[in-house]
Amino acid sequence: MNEYQGFSGSYAAQDIQFLLRLRVLADTPVEQKEQLIQTGQRHYSEMLTLETAPSPEHMELFRQALQAGKQRLALEVQQLAQSLCRLRPQQPIILISLVRAGVPLGVLLVRALRSMGVEAHHYGVSIIRDRGIDEQALRWVEARHALEHCVFLDGWVGKGAIFKQLTASLARHYPAQELPFVSLADPTGRSWLAASGDDWLIPFGVLGSTISGLVSRSVWPSDEGWHYCMYYTHLVEHDVSQLFIATIEAEYAQLPAVSPCAWTLELRQSLALQSDEALKQVVSRYGIRNLNLLKPGIAEATRAVMRRVPETVLVQSLADPAIRLLNHLAAQRGVALEVVGEVIAPYRAVTIIKKAI
Repeated sequence: MNEYQGFSGSYAAQDIQFLLRLRVLADTPVEQKEQLIQTGQRHYSEMLTLETAPSPEHMELFRQALQAGKQRLALEVQQLAQSLCRLRPQQPIILISLVRAGVPLGVLLVRALRSMGVEAHHYGVSIIRDRGIDEQALRWVEARHALEHCVFLDGWVGKGAIFKQLTASLARHYPAQELPFVSLADPTGRSWLAASGDDWLIPFGVLGSTISGLVSRSVWPSDEGWHYCMYYTHLVEHDVSQLFIATIEAEYAQLPAVSPCAWTLELRQSLALQSDEALKQVVSRYGIRNLNLLKPGIAEATRAVMRRVPETVLVQSLADPAIRLLNHLAAQRGVALEVVGEVIAPYRAVTIIKKAI
C-alpha cells in the first residue's frame, strides 16, 4: 500500500482524504505525558494517549448536545456554504480541514457545497502548535489544486494558538492578503469567515476520534514525510462519525430561508477585545505563566478535561446547560468547577491545566 495516497477513515471516500500516514504508536499515559510536556523533555506532538470508548453517560450527554444543537449546526453549515460561494464565485472550493477539530465541519461543508452545484474537494491535513502545518501534505494539495481556491477549516477557535501557527506557516503564501481561515465558532474574531462568535456547545466538540472518522490526533513524524496518525479500529462499535453527518443533514429540509453569515469587521474587532481581556483577567488572577495551560471555550475546556490533567475549570454559571458534560467529566476527575461569572466572557468555560513542575 502506498502510504502517500491518503485514506478516508470511517467516512465515505468521497467525503474526505486524510493526508496522513497510518502508524501503530505507543500509548503514553496522561500523567506521564503531562510531566514530559511541561518539563520540556518531549513535545506534545511526539506522544499519543490512546483513546478509550466514551462512557454511556458521556454518550448520553453527547446525544443531548446533538439534539439541542443539530438545527443550529445545520443552519450555520448552510450559511458558511453560501458565504463561501459568494466569496469564491464560479470556482472550485478546496477545503483543507485541520486535523482533527476541522474534520466534521469539513465533511458537512463539502457535501453542502456539492449540493449547491459547486466543485468541492476536502482534505484533512495536520497542523501542530509550535511546529507548523504539514508542508509535505500541503505541497501534495498544491500539485493538484490552485492555492487561491483553498480555504483552511477548524471547528472552533479557543484562544487562537492554532490560527497563529497557521498564519506563521503560510506567511509566504499570503504575504499581502488575509489568510482564508474558516471556523464554525470564533469568540476571538480572528477567522476570515465564521458562522458566529458564540462559545456554544458544538456537538462534535465533545467527542474525539469517534466523531472524526476514527482518526487519532496527528503526531510529528520522525522523517520529512506526512505526519502520522492512528486509526482506532478498537472503537469501531462506538463510531458516530457518519451518524452525526446524517443527523445534521436531515435538518436541512426544516430550515427557514438561509442567508450568508453576518461576520463583520466590527463584530470581529469587538470579539478580539473581549476575548483578549478575558484571558488577561484569568492569567492575572491565577498566575498563569504559560498560556498553553489555558484552554478557553466549551469545546477546548471539555477536551482538555478528557485528554490532559486539569487543575480547575472556570465557568460563567453552574446552571448553564452547555456545561453538563464538562461538569460530568470534571467530577469524574475530581476537579471542581469554579463559578467566575462574566469575567471569562465571551467564553462560557475555561480549563486550566495543572502544573506538573
